[in-house]
Amino acid sequence: MPDKVIPLLLLALLAGCGERERLTFPNEVPDGEDRGPVTTIDTPSRDSVLTEGDPFIAGGRSVDPDGVDTLYFEVIGTGQGFLPFPGQGEDTVNFGLPIPTIGLSGTTVIVRVRGVDVLGNQGLTAIRQLSIE
Repeated sequence: MPDKVIPLLLLALLAGCGERERLTFPNEVPDGEDRGPVTTIDTPSRDSVLTEGDPFIAGGRSVDPDGVDTLYFEVIGTGQGFLPFPGQGEDTVNFGLPIPTIGLSGTTVIVRVRGVDVLGNQGLTAIRQLSIE
């Protein structure tokens, strides 16, 4: 009897080792769909010192392949505010913020810009610190 069992056992093992569909797991979130816009402040390229009285515009861009819905601005230290800027679903939105310097000698101004894409994902906040002398 053992002579018949061994060939049957080998046959069962060989049949079970054939190519079969493997269990796979999809990515949790498709690439890019869970991230908000990448926002940068290009002007100035780093924290800077400004001269009182000189006109200055902080500028940059927000980029998102899903489309930028809205940019939000916060400027601390100047007493001014900015309304949210509609990105209208464009993949790249440029911005420029006029920063007053007259009468603000000795003031530190903090500029913060954040984008939200059309899917509702918020990006990281871009920040610049401007010292007015």
